[in-house]
Amino acid sequence: MEPLHLGSRLKLSDGNGMPVLGFGTYELYGADAYNAVTCALETGYRHIDSAEWYENEEECGQAILDFCRKAEVPRSSVFFTTKLKMNRGYAQTKKAIQRSLDACGLGYIDLYLIHGPLGGPQARKDSWRAICDAHRDGHLKSIGISTFGIRHIQDLLDEGLPVPTVHQIDLHPFQARSDIVAFCKKHNIALEAWAPLVRGLRFNHPAIKSLATKYQKEAAQVLLRYSLQKGFVPLPKSSSKTRMLSNTDVFDFDLTDDEISSLDGLDEGLVTDWDPTTCP
Repeated sequence: MEPLHLGSRLKLSDGNGMPVLGFGTYELYGADAYNAVTCALETGYRHIDSAEWYENEEECGQAILDFCRKAEVPRSSVFFTTKLKMNRGYAQTKKAIQRSLDACGLGYIDLYLIHGPLGGPQARKDSWRAICDAHRDGHLKSIGISTFGIRHIQDLLDEGLPVPTVHQIDLHPFQARSDIVAFCKKHNIALEAWAPLVRGLRFNHPAIKSLATKYQKEAAQVLLRYSLQKGFVPLPKSSSKTRMLSNTDVFDFDLTDDEISSLDGLDEGLVTDWDPTTCP
């Protein structure tokens, strides 16, 4: 396998390619969201992660369009993700998809996810059916889920519905989710890590600091490298250009297999934001 680089793409089960390093936009609003996405694209990111819940789809989309126009690159060079806010059934989901398409103004969405399993089994299934139909219509290039537990995914499979292409969930050494990871790999569902940096809560952990010293890297870079070598697509977020650049400097070193195993052993089930994986 050739070494990863910032332009590398992970081939999904539907044949599409997703950039291996993304840029998260959670808690970025208005001009801050626009400026951060613009800066990220200028820095070299080609994968922008948004959501209806983030209230920044319009700013993210406009930043992508403006960047593509200025840099004279096609819109297809940037991979844009957004997510369904709530599961409210088939009709409401179709409306939500159209709202997101209108808001981002990009013509299509590269990856559309159910943001969480809330709403109950029937609402999840009906929402997923609507997403699958929009996918067949071509408005959504790839489709998936976020923060689902195994039972939630199995419910979709038992219904005979298409298998999600991607599962975005909090993944890092302190929240390994080995059961969910194994289940997703079994079903060829790519994994995205929305909290790859543990929200900074474990930068000073001795194991992380030791590896950072050994490789002359920052704690964040060690955590991102771990995510990449696990086969996850990490989605770090920052409004600082310096930090954005630093987070891309993760392709010139490799953690050993023993170091990856050691980091796996740090799992403590740490929840950094929310965890609906056990909801009804």
